[in-house]
Amino acid sequence: MCDTRLIPPLCYLTDASAPLPIPEQAERAAQGGARWIQLRHKSLTGADFHDLACATRERIRPHGAELLINDHVDVACSIGAYGVHIGQSDGDAREVRERIGPDAVLGLSIENIEQIASVPEGRVTYLGVGPVRATPSKTDHAPPIGFDGLAEIVRNTNHPCLAIGGLGAADIAQVKATGCAGLAVVSAIAHATDLTLATEAILKGWEAS
Repeated sequence: MCDTRLIPPLCYLTDASAPLPIPEQAERAAQGGARWIQLRHKSLTGADFHDLACATRERIRPHGAELLINDHVDVACSIGAYGVHIGQSDGDAREVRERIGPDAVLGLSIENIEQIASVPEGRVTYLGVGPVRATPSKTDHAPPIGFDGLAEIVRNTNHPCLAIGGLGAADIAQVKATGCAGLAVVSAIAHATDLTLATEAILKGWEAS
């Protein structure tokens, strides 16, 4: 199982609707210091997603970043990805852990406090908790939980948590106050004028808060 102490304070999630192609988004975020890049593209499947995953990983590796795959467990296994992130409807975490092996990172989305009870012990590396706010990067998201809901979930789990949902550099103090290990960011980086500088600003803000 991945050492949870190695969970970085920032995970960048790619955005297929952003101006830059996904591999370039990922590379610029990695240049800014993001150590986890999660590949998310809801409309690509099969060989196309596989090829995108390989291309993205090649762009970020020289900058010390690792690739996590959103949902596509088969692709994560086939390319030996660093990890995979699944939602509540993307399969059982126990089965996914068996498929990806003991050393890969496994993230699980948590949308409300009731879902905490079903998180299998010893299988999941971290929880992606949210959305904290409504976000345009995912139109079918669950109802926003706000910072109070985020804090409640963090208090009720021993798993490290990454907050997600409409978050950016201005939210760092509130996210950190909940006890989260970090945050997962989409639009605040993907739609920034300079993705590298936006990434650096979030990481500097985390260190300073």
